[in-house]
Amino acid sequence: MTQQVAPGPTPRLGRAVGAPGVPGGTVGGVVLVLPAGAPESSRGPSARAYAAARPLARRVAGAGAADGLVAHVVRYRGRGWNGEAARLAADARWAVEEAVRRYGDVPVCLAGLHMGGRAALRAAGHPAVTSVVALAPWLPDGGEEDPVRQLAGRRVLIAHGTDDGRADPELSFRLAARAKKANRDVCRFEVHSDGHGMRQHRAEVRALVADFAVGSLFGRPYARPLADALAAPPPLGLRMPLALGFGQR
Repeated sequence: MTQQVAPGPTPRLGRAVGAPGVPGGTVGGVVLVLPAGAPESSRGPSARAYAAARPLARRVAGAGAADGLVAHVVRYRGRGWNGEAARLAADARWAVEEAVRRYGDVPVCLAGLHMGGRAALRAAGHPAVTSVVALAPWLPDGGEEDPVRQLAGRRVLIAHGTDDGRADPELSFRLAARAKKANRDVCRFEVHSDGHGMRQHRAEVRALVADFAVGSLFGRPYARPLADALAAPPPLGLRMPLALGFGQR
């Protein structure tokens, strides 16, 4: 008798947030939110990390509703990056392929939190990806640096709390500086006196991501601080302070 082998875990897209609330239900762009993970782990995906990413998906989808923006939080196979396997980046690439399969030839923005930020940066080379957001990205300290060639031709936003004790903000600055040499459309915001989750300025961070995603996906004008950060030469555009009350009317 042939032994049946149980299939391994597969990545999935979480429930769609946003479009089609526009006339005709047309999807004009997709944001894939990549939750936090761990450098090394054999455990399954984190329900807590998935839940923590949902509010960002809702905020971005709401901002782009008129343009037919849809957002999904990606459900990884597991929570570990796991060295050269780079499993979260592989799952992010799968998610882009799945978005293209579902929605066709639409622009995609990858928006990652913490270890998901590293995955977003690494998976940016997919042809459908036009923009990338990395919030407090975890990056390795020492040894071989993460590549930046895949960011060419994409608009890139990095935001990091200056008091982050889990993911060194200086490492995201160094990556941004390397990327800026080959791609002028890179900016980085510093969230002063905030920690890893940037909880003190959560509303401002979500508003920043929403403004960037809608502007990048649909060609809408950016808020003045974003436009200034993208236009400024380094290091000014890579150490732009996120103003208190950004996005509030």
